[in-house]
Amino acid sequence: MVDVAVEMPAPKVTERVGRELNGWPIAALAFVLTVVGVLVFVVGAGNSNGVLITLGILVFLAALILAAGLTPVSPGRARVLQILGRYAGTIRTDGLRWVNPISSRREVSTRIRNHETAVAKVNDADGNPIEIAAVVVWQVEDTAQAMFEVDDFVEFVAIQTETAVRHIANSYPYDVHTDEGGMSLRDSTDEITETLSAEIGARVQAAGVRVIESRITHLAYAPEIAQAMLRRQQAGAVVAARQRIVEGAVGMVELALDRLSEHEVVELDEERKATMVSNLLVVLCGDRDAQPVVNAGSLYQ
Repeated sequence: MVDVAVEMPAPKVTERVGRELNGWPIAALAFVLTVVGVLVFVVGAGNSNGVLITLGILVFLAALILAAGLTPVSPGRARVLQILGRYAGTIRTDGLRWVNPISSRREVSTRIRNHETAVAKVNDADGNPIEIAAVVVWQVEDTAQAMFEVDDFVEFVAIQTETAVRHIANSYPYDVHTDEGGMSLRDSTDEITETLSAEIGARVQAAGVRVIESRITHLAYAPEIAQAMLRRQQAGAVVAARQRIVEGAVGMVELALDRLSEHEVVELDEERKATMVSNLLVVLCGDRDAQPVVNAGSLYQ
């Protein structure tokens, strides 16, 4: 397991609930005030009454101020409030809400997202060039950190994910070619993806992002060494198959000799046993079908 500790600065601001009200009653009040203001203004203008005209204008302005605080919040999205440059909280309740009219309201998606890295060419722990790509599933957990701790949290996640993928690729070999074992990118998929998720999570935590899952989607040797590595894998497979064939052939020869001796079919001296073992191994381990020669004479001719 590689070290996934990443030194990130402590967040200066964290999410808190912003002050807000149900927007529908206030929307109705703003509509009523608008109608009243217009009517008072029309009556005052018709009677040349300056007081009514002024009152109508004030009522209409009050309606506009109330309407300016109405904020629709969609499901899966949040509104980050700022009042005169200061963070004033986050609204996650969906529907029509009402907040301080002078506040700015920036929308942040809290839905689950996917990010797939481009195929990167890196060197593994053995120095072999490989191609690797991964997909990460993530979600904004702290909207305040996402908006104020980094310039662009989406780009931040993309860059940190690519950095983590490259680091993981540099830390493990593509494949293990010895009997000592160990983790490799190809054979230890679950352990590698767990480590990758932990490292990405540590890198993007400062941006208020939570990593749900990550997976390696592309893993291959670089084209310039792919043929050589393929031949090595094929050679390893041939050696393993030959070893299995030899083990099976030796077992069959032992079984044949034991059966012949047990049932007293024929008495064989050591030289004939060696000849029989040699012939059986040739037949059982050969790449092609054997062409037997039938002995029509005695055993010792």
